[in-house]
Amino acid sequence: MSDARWFEVDEDIAAAVEHFEMSARLFAAGGFDGEGMDAYRARMALMHAMQSGHTPLESALVRILDLLGEEVPSGKDWHADLIRRVSRATAGRPAILPPDLARAVGETRRFRHVAMRGYGTFEVELSRPSVLAAGIVVRGIGPAVASFRAAIDPAPPD
Repeated sequence: MSDARWFEVDEDIAAAVEHFEMSARLFAAGGFDGEGMDAYRARMALMHAMQSGHTPLESALVRILDLLGEEVPSGKDWHADLIRRVSRATAGRPAILPPDLARAVGETRRFRHVAMRGYGTFEVELSRPSVLAAGIVVRGIGPAVASFRAAIDPAPPD
């Protein structure tokens, strides 16, 4: 496949990595305790950064399926189904995400789901596994997509 067809995938992956990296920095910076503006800002920044990391990651996976002519999962559980789908090989392609990366992506998806619905009950310390998963995604998503791309679209010999 031509490089141009991967342009948006690459942009989405870069955005996901940036937001997940910043999520880890926000988590490490702390300042979440209390009722004042600074604590509120810290909590909201972490939630938004994590959501902003997962959303373009999901978009990249959808774009890859589109490139392949595969239908995107549908229904109320399509977000979870997408991760399951891209973590499995099919007759026409290898898995896009290896198992450890798929688990981490699943964790960031769960965080996004909780954050989108639980602003009033958000407990920062419970987000630690999701922030750690985001670090796994940061380190693994670029190489996983590059490996997948090389497998389905090998470079022509020199």
